[in-house]
Amino acid sequence: MEDRIGVNATGQAFNSIIAIEQNKASHPAMNPLVNAGAMSTVALLPERDPGSKWENLLGTYNAFAARPLRVNEPVYQSESETNTRNRAIATLLESYEVIEGEPSTPLDLYTRQCSVNVSAKDLAVMGATLANGGMNPISKQQVVKPETVSHVLAVMATAGLYETTGAWLYRVGVPAKSGVGGGIVAIVPGKFAVGAFAPPLDEAGNSVRGQAAITALLDQLDVNLFASRPLASPTSDQAQP
Repeated sequence: MEDRIGVNATGQAFNSIIAIEQNKASHPAMNPLVNAGAMSTVALLPERDPGSKWENLLGTYNAFAARPLRVNEPVYQSESETNTRNRAIATLLESYEVIEGEPSTPLDLYTRQCSVNVSAKDLAVMGATLANGGMNPISKQQVVKPETVSHVLAVMATAGLYETTGAWLYRVGVPAKSGVGGGIVAIVPGKFAVGAFAPPLDEAGNSVRGQAAITALLDQLDVNLFASRPLASPTSDQAQP
């Protein structure tokens, strides 16, 4: 993933073409959490045909949520008819040999996966799976390896809220991922996750109310990963003579 797609933040909007051009000599797709990187990621799925690739994608979603999920067909159709910018991104990635073969296949898979219906509870369960080392806390299924989780959380921490990720991490101090549908999931590794859904977005494409609600909750729980706390005092058994 790091070699083929990249893991650095773009500093640009999630659908930026400029970011691809600026990084064409190294990693044009930049990271898996922006449109270019997400399309490049699904293009790397090992299955040969689009149907099998989709079964892999949806099966992984289902395992993270611990329940069967469904595509919102009207949303998928609407996005497919109006995703001209993403078509341009896919074609550009093909020209830089990031996507091999016909770019319409990863574009369609990406569009379909973005149209899967989830609730705030689903987001929380999916996030809790990452917080729990890749094991779903409800089904007890090991969905992904712990080492994969560490990589995912690292990219979420640097790119999960697009060009405003730095401000989020500065204020809240935990990895998170937003979507332009209005959902956000925030992860406190080893402890829990929080899911929120509120469609009004800020200029970067992040839920305004979702950010506010999660920030207030995590502040109250004092789980900022970067907060400075006193070191624990040694017990009498540990004290040196």
